[in-house]
Parts: sequence; structure tokens; C-alpha cells
Amino acid sequence: MVLGLAKGWSVAGYTLALFIIMPLIALIVQSFLPDEAVFGHLFNTVLPTYISNSLWLMLWVVVGSLFIAVPAAWLVAKCQFPGRQIFQWALLLPLAMPAYVVAYVYTDLFDYAGPVQGALRSFFGWQTPQDYFFPEVRSLGGASIMLALVLFPYIYLLARTAFMEQSASLSQATRVMGCGPWKSFWRLSLPMARPALAVGAALVAMETAADFATVSYFAVPTLTTAVYDTWFEYGSLTAAAKLSTIMLLVIFAMVGFERFARRKQKLFQKQSTPGELDIYPLSGLKAFAATTYCGALLTLAFLLPFIILLQYAYGYFSESWNEEFFEYSFNSLWISMLVSVICVAIGIVLMFIRRISPRRADILPSRLASTGYALPGTVLAIGILVPFTRLDFAINDLVEYLGFQGPGLILTGSSFIIVCAFTIRFAAIAIGSIENSYKRISPSLDMAGITMGLKPLGLLRWVHIPLLRKGIFAGLLLVFIECMKELPAALLLRPIGFENLATYVFQFVSDEQLEHGALAAIVIVLVGLVPLIYLNRSLEQDN
Repeated sequence: MVLGLAKGWSVAGYTLALFIIMPLIALIVQSFLPDEAVFGHLFNTVLPTYISNSLWLMLWVVVGSLFIAVPAAWLVAKCQFPGRQIFQWALLLPLAMPAYVVAYVYTDLFDYAGPVQGALRSFFGWQTPQDYFFPEVRSLGGASIMLALVLFPYIYLLARTAFMEQSASLSQATRVMGCGPWKSFWRLSLPMARPALAVGAALVAMETAADFATVSYFAVPTLTTAVYDTWFEYGSLTAAAKLSTIMLLVIFAMVGFERFARRKQKLFQKQSTPGELDIYPLSGLKAFAATTYCGALLTLAFLLPFIILLQYAYGYFSESWNEEFFEYSFNSLWISMLVSVICVAIGIVLMFIRRISPRRADILPSRLASTGYALPGTVLAIGILVPFTRLDFAINDLVEYLGFQGPGLILTGSSFIIVCAFTIRFAAIAIGSIENSYKRISPSLDMAGITMGLKPLGLLRWVHIPLLRKGIFAGLLLVFIECMKELPAALLLRPIGFENLATYVFQFVSDEQLEHGALAAIVIVLVGLVPLIYLNRSLEQDN
């Protein structure tokens, strides 16, 4: 049952949606303006390299993530072996590790002056780099491996869920037909999990396209670094907007192609219940191989970098435990908390309108507001700079026209713009969390509230919000963690003298001095573990 809404609610919904898509609109408009030949110069020189590197990077990261995540997901979901219960949640931990931190750790290990090559030279008696071949760590391939190690849990999580939900009766049917575990995986489990794998691959590709710190540290020129360099080195906001538009076209084309490729695929199956799970017991060499594979993956992607971070932090604790650390931690904390509350409030309002409005047009604001997460941080930064810079100038012109001194860049020169950027980027997470909780609220409760004479605001306050507590908490938590980790937008938009933990750590990584920022990096990692633990507990309850 639906309840008539005052026009004010619809206006509020469309206003919020317009605010969130404002950077995208501004970016498109700005990209059509002249740019004093800067973009023409880039187009004739380095732009093909930027595009080529971006596409190859996305391809290799997606392939690498699929290659390492799918076997791990199938082993954990379908096989019984030592350590399975631990790996089920532990393989999600790499998501909490910033990719540029992992990149620094492995570069330090495998570079020419690192312990690995040093040990090889000592053992074989090699004297110079010409005496042997060792793969270049700072390369497109190296960046692909680092990103795959951090991003594979996206595919692992979705694939594991897909494998566990597959009907046990189908798996048993393959056994009757003489298929062993390998044939059952190849002919049944993998094709049925394709939609989940496609969604996971799209998420990995989008995160790869949005990455700035890792490719910047490895000196791999991509569209992300091109946007940053064009804005800071050439000072051309229009050229940066044109590059950002190309980047968005690449992302949208990739997602569109994936959906077009499986447009006719339909999947119907009876989902498996916990008691029906068909588990293959592994023993002997097979069990050892499964445990070794999952253990090696967890060690390389999380444990080894985290242990090295702990060593750095312990060795440089007296230097890291200073006023700057507390100041930047406070900056990250208050911005993340504020953005979390704003995003959840936006999610509640938009989903409430969608829930009870009789107008189909009121569904549109929540969908529009969910597009912000598709904008990479650098693209979002350029998109939000365009309107807010003009608004700043307009405010100063108006104040000076009235005979007063202009206030300066009160929007783009303060932390206000970072809060706006984070809100636009992460509102989709809160909207999704609130939407999932709304699906569990029976429409009959709305009818009961209406019968008791509750108005829309009363229905939201006394009926919906108490029942949305789990979704609200999850939304707050997930947005908070994303804000703590977000680097590109903060790096581009931070006012002079403002730092948070992410920009603080990245400065040390860029200067080859992560040891001094290891304590701050550990804080980011530990905070990032909280939603992963919460997510795993939720999945265990659902299964």
C-alpha cells in the first residue's frame, strides 16, 4: 500500500539526486569548452599510451583476480579441508589493505637493493644486474599483480556465495552421470556462477580504473594519473575534464559490454539450504594442496604486508607517535563520521520516498543518486571542482559588489569540498544498505501505521527507522571505512595544510619512507577490518 506524499518530499528527493549527479553534469559541460590546445597536445602525444595502459591494466587485474579468486571460492564453498573455516572469512582481509601499501612492501622486497635479489646475488655470486634477469617490479605487470592481490576478494566473496547457493541436487546429479569434482566444477558450478563472476569482475575493473596511488608509485601512466597531472602540471581544468570523460566512457562501455554479452542468459535453480550443501571431503595430498593454496594466498595478500607494517611501526614508533599523527587521525575521523551520517540520512530519505510514493517518477532519485560510486575519485574531484569553483567566484563577486571584502575560497579552499565529494561518492553504499533493510519490512506495517493516523514523517520516525537499525548501522560502518581509505579525491581536493591518514601515508610512500607512516597505515587497515568481520558474520547468519 502506498501513501500520498506532499510535493515537498518529491522536491527533496530530486534535489538530493541532482546534488549527487552534479559533478557528472558539470564534467560533461566542462569537457565541451576550449582548453587552449592542452588536450590537443595530449591527444597527439601521450593520450594513446594512457588509454592503452588503462585498458591493459584493467584486463590483467580482472584476469589475475579471477584466476586466484575462483579456485579459492570453490574450495571454501564446496570442499572440506583443514583450515576451511578460517579461510572462509580470512580471505576477505586483503580488502582492508591499501593497494599502494602492498605495492611499497613488495617493491622493497623485490627491488634490486631488496633482500630477495640481494640473497640471489649472494648465493649465485652475481655482481651486476647484467649478470642475471629479474622481472621489473615497477611495471604494468607489477601494478597488475599488486592490484589483483588486493581486489580479488570482490570476486571471491560473490563467487563463494554463488557456489554455496547452488542446489545440491544438481551437484549430486553430476555424480550420477559419472562426473568427478573437477568436471562438476567445470561443467556445472562455473557456468552457473557466471553472473556473480561478471559482477565481481566489473567491480574489480572499476576499482582498477579508479586507482591512482599504485600506478603513480609504479610510474605507470594511466588515465587516472593523466587527470591528476593535467590539472596540477598544466593547470587546465577543461583538459582534465575531457580526460575524465574519456575515462567514464571506458568504464560505462565495459559495463555495458558485459551486460550485453549475457543479456539472453537466464538462470533458474532451487537454492541450496545449509543442510543440503554438497561438500567434497578432501584428504591426503589434495587436502594439503587446498590448505597450502589458500594459506599462500592469504599470506601474500595480507599477512606478509601486515607483518612488515608492524615491524616498520615498531622500529619507528617514537618518530610516528607525534602531534601530526593525532591531528591527521582526527581529521580522518571527523570527516568519515560526518559523511557517514549524511549519506545514511540521504539513503533513508530517498528510499522512504521510493517506498511509499504512488508516483513511479519518485523511484528515479534513488537510482540517480546511486551513480556516484561509479565515478573514480580523480574524476569526481574534477567534476566537483568545476561548479564549486564558479560558486566561490560568484560569492566573492557578490560580496565585493555589496561593498565588503571577499571571503575567499570558502568552498573549494576548505574541508567542505572534501565532505561533499565523499558524500557524492559513497551515498550509493548507504542507499544500498537501507534498500536491503527496507525489503525486510512488511508492507502490512505501513498499512497499520496509516490506519493509526500516522503521517509520512510519523511513519518514518516510529515504524521504519526502528526496523532499519541494522541497515543504518551497516551503512554507517561501510561509508565510514570507505572515507577512511579514499585517497584520490582527498589528494586533489584537500585545502592547503590539510591532511588525513590516507594522504599522510601516501606522502611517505611517494618519498620511499613508508616506515615513518606505517603506524598510520596500520590504523587504516585495522579500521578496515571491522566491516569485513561484520560482513562475514552477516553471511554466516544468512547461510
